[in-house]
Amino acid sequence: MFRVIIFHDYNENRYMAISAATSFYGLAIMTTITAERDVRAVQLNQPLLFVLTLATGLAIANIYYNQPMLLLMVQSLGERATAYVPMATQIGYAIGLFFIVPFGDIANRKPLIIGQFLLLAMALLLTGVAPSAGFLVAASVLLGLAASVAQQLVPLAAHLSAPEKRGATVGTVMSGLLIGILLSRTLAGLIAAHWGWRAVFLSAAPVMLLTALTLALILPQLHNAERLPYRSLIASMFDLWRDLPELRRAALTQASLFGAFSAFWTVLALRLAESPFHIGAAGAGLFGIIGAVGVFVAPLAGRIADRHGPYRVIAAGSAVSLIGWLLLGAWGTLAGMVAGVILLDFAVQSTLISHQHIIFALRPEARARINTLFMTTMFLGAALGSAVGMQGWRIGGWIAVAAIGMLLSLGAIFTRPRHS
Repeated sequence: MFRVIIFHDYNENRYMAISAATSFYGLAIMTTITAERDVRAVQLNQPLLFVLTLATGLAIANIYYNQPMLLLMVQSLGERATAYVPMATQIGYAIGLFFIVPFGDIANRKPLIIGQFLLLAMALLLTGVAPSAGFLVAASVLLGLAASVAQQLVPLAAHLSAPEKRGATVGTVMSGLLIGILLSRTLAGLIAAHWGWRAVFLSAAPVMLLTALTLALILPQLHNAERLPYRSLIASMFDLWRDLPELRRAALTQASLFGAFSAFWTVLALRLAESPFHIGAAGAGLFGIIGAVGVFVAPLAGRIADRHGPYRVIAAGSAVSLIGWLLLGAWGTLAGMVAGVILLDFAVQSTLISHQHIIFALRPEARARINTLFMTTMFLGAALGSAVGMQGWRIGGWIAVAAIGMLLSLGAIFTRPRHS
């Protein structure tokens, strides 16, 4: 057999273009795919590439719908537990990353992908008709778990691509992921403002069913030659976590930064509804577009990491996150909010790129599992950030949330990887 490693040329210039697309919130999963030596790769034509790109964006968008309309959901159900929906979604996504994404290395990806999209449609329906906060939180966990299908589509596209076009192919598919993240909050805010928050989830469900049907018709069957038992596959990740201290440092640092960023997004809609802003769900959703600014600076961070090493960029990014929260806490205007979110987004993206430089050099033969550990830890940090951010909002308002963001940023500064 032979092994195809996605982003195997990550030190080349084309890595920079891919990094800009994949860096947004750290959602790209590097996966090792095995195939029989005598099996020819299915030709990846433009229609199939377009469908994979679109499906990736549609899948990942589902985990961000709830953030700009959180206030509407709380008001609708009238239960305090509703505020923990973003955390529940992120926990579900982390579970999917850890337990489902690695399964793609040893299973036929086609039924796995279609099954997750069908599950995603069901989770959206359950979320949209949730009669209580407890039901909504449980449905959100299921939604996050199913939405991890986005991380199955990226390695699939790379596997179907010709080797000389693999970098461009992955960059194209990840651009769909980026667009899905950017526009999900904006779309959810606009729909919720006119038709209510339930309409967002209920309208997304048939889209997932249509996506599943389309993929069932056009995806080829892909059987992996790897015979490693699933239990051994999962168990090996615990060994990697134990044996690689730099992986642990990178994962915990990124979790702290992403937790700080998640605290901001979880409370943003509640903050904007208050004085002096008085902005509704639609306005909160528009903040998602502001994140696009960070996309343009991420390649610069990558080039600096290539030239001067990733450790300096990680240190700078952690400091930028702290500065961003200082601005958010002290500058109580709309301009301060905009400046803060740009800085936070830059911090998350620049450190993500630099952490990838480090962790992908540790064990090239285990990049899939290493990145699964990294991403799972990062999203658990996001779930924690959402939870403590909401608790801080209840206890001390925006100042308490800003203090939590500063503490998480300081944690990243102290836990960050250091060049030995």
